[in-house]
Amino acid sequence: MKTIHINKVHHIAIICSDYAKSKAFYTDILGFTLDGEVYRKERDSYKADLSINGTYIIELFSFPSPPTRPTRPESVGLRHLAFEVDNLEESVSYLSSKGIEAEPIRIDEFTGKKFTFFSDPDNLPLELYEK
Repeated sequence: MKTIHINKVHHIAIICSDYAKSKAFYTDILGFTLDGEVYRKERDSYKADLSINGTYIIELFSFPSPPTRPTRPESVGLRHLAFEVDNLEESVSYLSSKGIEAEPIRIDEFTGKKFTFFSDPDNLPLELYEK
């Protein structure tokens, strides 16, 4: 084998500070499906498997007293998660109706596509990118 052959991103793991709040955010507001959920007593940790349109995407964890994520200024590491939407204006309006503020809509200078950023309950930067 000359190089590794990666088929796709399997999942993204997120550690949250308030499991119930983050689970509700990703399922009730963003529309992820809860495919599985376990409590791991030895770690005092919940783990939820979340999918969109039948595709497993996020592994949501809780741990006792995790440190907060530095978000500003940007630092080395994962910068943000981006989700594709059909209509950005409708998506931003929906988020606003749920009390979630998005940044002003911008245009990607290279693709001409619209995008915006907002945050999850732990200030993890999330992006909506129009199809």
